[in-house]
Amino acid sequence: MSGFEKLTHVLWYCQYHIVWVPKYRYRVLKGVIGQEVHNSIEVFCSQLRCRIVELNVQADHVHLLVRVPPKVSISKLMGVVKGRTALRLFTRFPYLWKKPYWGNHFWAKGYCVDTVGVDAEIIRKYVKYQERQELRQQEMDYRK
Repeated sequence: MSGFEKLTHVLWYCQYHIVWVPKYRYRVLKGVIGQEVHNSIEVFCSQLRCRIVELNVQADHVHLLVRVPPKVSISKLMGVVKGRTALRLFTRFPYLWKKPYWGNHFWAKGYCVDTVGVDAEIIRKYVKYQERQELRQQEMDYRK
Protein backbone atom coordinates (compact mmCIF):
# COMPACT_ATOMS: atom_id res chain seq x y z
CA MET A 1 0.00 0.00 0.00
CA SER A 2 2.93 2.34 -0.49
CA GLY A 3 1.97 5.72 -1.86
CA PHE A 4 -1.14 5.91 0.27
CA GLU A 5 -1.36 8.63 2.90
CA LYS A 6 -3.17 8.65 6.23
CA LEU A 7 -5.46 11.07 7.96
CA THR A 8 -7.12 10.33 11.28
CA HIS A 9 -9.81 8.04 9.86
CA VAL A 10 -8.91 7.54 6.24
CA LEU A 11 -6.25 5.95 4.09
CA TRP A 12 -6.10 7.85 0.80
CA TYR A 13 -4.48 8.27 -2.59
CA CYS A 14 -6.30 11.02 -4.50
CA GLN A 15 -4.21 12.36 -7.35
CA TYR A 16 -5.47 14.71 -10.07
CA HIS A 17 -4.15 16.17 -13.30
CA ILE A 18 -5.54 19.70 -13.72
CA VAL A 19 -5.08 22.06 -16.66
CA TRP A 20 -6.25 25.67 -16.93
CA VAL A 21 -5.52 28.71 -19.10
CA PRO A 22 -5.34 32.49 -18.86
CA LYS A 23 -8.29 34.40 -20.25
CA TYR A 24 -8.35 34.24 -24.06
CA ARG A 25 -5.37 31.89 -23.74
CA TYR A 26 -3.00 34.82 -23.96
CA ARG A 27 0.65 33.79 -23.80
CA VAL A 28 1.50 35.78 -20.68
CA LEU A 29 2.73 33.04 -18.33
CA LYS A 30 6.40 33.51 -19.09
CA GLY A 31 9.30 35.21 -17.36
CA VAL A 32 8.56 36.78 -13.98
CA ILE A 33 4.79 36.30 -14.39
CA GLY A 34 5.22 32.58 -15.02
CA GLN A 35 7.55 32.29 -12.03
CA GLU A 36 5.07 34.16 -9.82
CA VAL A 37 2.28 31.81 -10.94
CA HIS A 38 4.50 28.81 -10.16
CA ASN A 39 5.42 30.11 -6.70
CA SER A 40 1.82 31.09 -5.91
CA ILE A 41 0.48 27.66 -6.83
CA GLU A 42 3.06 26.02 -4.56
CA VAL A 43 2.11 28.28 -1.65
CA PHE A 44 -1.66 27.92 -2.01
CA CYS A 45 -1.54 24.14 -2.53
CA SER A 46 0.61 23.84 0.58
CA GLN A 47 -1.88 25.88 2.62
CA LEU A 48 -4.60 23.36 1.70
CA ARG A 49 -2.26 20.44 2.56
CA CYS A 50 -2.15 19.37 -1.09
CA ARG A 51 1.10 17.91 -2.38
CA ILE A 52 2.34 18.90 -5.81
CA VAL A 53 3.74 15.96 -7.76
CA GLU A 54 4.47 17.94 -10.94
CA LEU A 55 3.84 21.54 -11.93
CA ASN A 56 4.48 22.99 -15.37
CA VAL A 57 3.63 26.60 -16.16
CA GLN A 58 3.74 27.13 -19.91
CA ALA A 59 3.21 30.40 -21.78
CA ASP A 60 -0.53 29.83 -22.31
CA HIS A 61 -1.58 27.14 -19.82
CA VAL A 62 -0.75 25.40 -16.54
CA HIS A 63 -0.44 21.67 -15.88
CA LEU A 64 -0.71 20.56 -12.26
CA LEU A 65 -0.41 16.99 -11.00
CA VAL A 66 -1.40 17.16 -7.37
CA ARG A 67 -2.36 14.88 -4.48
CA VAL A 68 -5.41 16.28 -2.73
CA PRO A 69 -6.66 15.09 0.67
CA PRO A 70 -10.25 13.78 0.53
CA LYS A 71 -11.49 16.62 2.74
CA VAL A 72 -10.55 19.18 0.04
CA SER A 73 -12.73 19.31 -3.06
CA ILE A 74 -11.21 20.02 -6.44
CA SER A 75 -13.52 23.01 -6.88
CA LYS A 76 -12.25 24.41 -3.55
CA LEU A 77 -8.64 23.86 -4.59
CA MET A 78 -9.15 25.51 -7.97
CA GLY A 79 -11.13 28.39 -6.50
CA VAL A 80 -8.28 29.14 -4.12
CA VAL A 81 -5.49 28.63 -6.66
CA LYS A 82 -7.05 30.56 -9.54
CA GLY A 83 -8.59 33.30 -7.41
CA ARG A 84 -5.61 34.01 -5.21
CA THR A 85 -3.00 33.75 -7.96
CA ALA A 86 -5.01 36.26 -10.02
CA LEU A 87 -5.15 38.69 -7.09
CA ARG A 88 -1.45 38.23 -6.45
CA LEU A 89 -0.58 38.84 -10.10
CA PHE A 90 -2.72 41.97 -10.37
CA THR A 91 -1.15 43.29 -7.15
CA ARG A 92 2.43 42.50 -8.11
CA PHE A 93 2.08 43.48 -11.79
CA PRO A 94 -0.41 46.39 -11.89
CA TYR A 95 0.09 46.86 -15.63
CA LEU A 96 -1.83 43.59 -16.15
CA TRP A 97 -4.85 45.14 -14.47
CA LYS A 98 -4.82 48.02 -16.94
CA LYS A 99 -5.08 45.81 -20.01
CA PRO A 100 -8.60 46.25 -21.44
CA TYR A 101 -9.08 42.55 -22.23
CA TRP A 102 -8.83 41.20 -18.68
CA GLY A 103 -12.06 42.68 -17.32
CA ASN A 104 -11.01 41.91 -13.71
CA HIS A 105 -10.37 38.25 -14.58
CA PHE A 106 -6.94 36.79 -15.21
CA TRP A 107 -7.93 33.15 -15.75
CA ALA A 108 -10.46 31.76 -18.21
CA LYS A 109 -13.56 30.21 -16.70
CA GLY A 110 -13.30 26.54 -15.91
CA TYR A 111 -10.51 23.98 -15.99
CA CYS A 112 -9.88 20.39 -17.08
CA VAL A 113 -9.45 17.75 -14.39
CA ASP A 114 -8.73 14.03 -14.59
CA THR A 115 -8.12 11.51 -11.83
CA VAL A 116 -4.80 9.73 -11.77
CA GLY A 117 -4.83 6.73 -9.49
CA VAL A 118 -3.02 3.53 -8.93
CA ASP A 119 -3.22 1.24 -11.93
CA ALA A 120 -6.91 0.97 -12.86
CA GLU A 121 -6.52 -2.59 -14.18
CA ILE A 122 -5.08 -3.79 -10.88
CA ILE A 123 -7.97 -2.24 -8.96
CA ARG A 124 -10.53 -3.71 -11.36
CA LYS A 125 -9.08 -7.20 -10.83
CA TYR A 126 -8.90 -6.68 -7.08
CA VAL A 127 -12.57 -5.70 -6.91
CA LYS A 128 -13.57 -8.57 -9.18
CA TYR A 129 -11.65 -11.30 -7.32
CA GLN A 130 -11.56 -10.01 -3.76
CA GLU A 131 -14.49 -12.16 -2.56
CA ARG A 132 -12.86 -15.28 -4.01
CA GLN A 133 -9.61 -14.45 -2.18
CA GLU A 134 -11.45 -13.89 1.11
CA LEU A 135 -13.23 -17.25 0.80
CA ARG A 136 -9.90 -19.01 0.16
CA GLN A 137 -8.40 -17.32 3.20
CA GLN A 138 -11.37 -18.36 5.38
CA GLU A 139 -11.02 -21.97 4.20
CA MET A 140 -7.33 -21.95 5.05
CA ASP A 141 -8.03 -20.45 8.47
CA TYR A 142 -10.76 -23.05 9.10
CA ARG A 143 -8.40 -25.94 8.28
CA LYS A 144 -5.85 -24.79 10.84
